[in-house]
Amino acid sequence: QVQLVESGGGLAQPGGSLTLSCAVPGSLFDRYFVGWYRQAPGKPRESVALTTSTGTHYAAPVKGRFTMAKEPSNNTVSLRMNNLVPEDTGVYICNIFRGGNSYWGRGTQVTVSS
Repeated sequence: QVQLVESGGGLAQPGGSLTLSCAVPGSLFDRYFVGWYRQAPGKPRESVALTTSTGTHYAAPVKGRFTMAKEPSNNTVSLRMNNLVPEDTGVYICNIFRGGNSYWGRGTQVTVSS
C-alpha cells in the first residue's frame, strides 16, 4: 500500500502564505511524476501543479503565486503558496503517477479567510 501524507494546511488570511508538504515513499520519489490538486466544496477536483517530462506546469489561477519543489533530502514535495485568495480554499491533495500507476494522499485543508 503506497501512502502519501500531506501536511501544512491551515487557515491563512488573504494575501498570506502557506507551504504544504507531501511525504513520498523513498523507493518512488525519483521514479514518479508528482502533482498537487485541490477540491473546493461542491466543485470537481482540479490540478494545481504538475510535473511531467517537460517540466512543471501550473494552473492559470495559481501561476506566479504557487511554486512546487521536490526536496530529495527528505523525500517530500512542497507547494509554496503566496498571495493567497479566498478562491484558493479547498482540500489540497498530493498525487504521484507514472505509466498506469497513480497514488493519492488524503489531503490537507487550506482555508483562506479574513
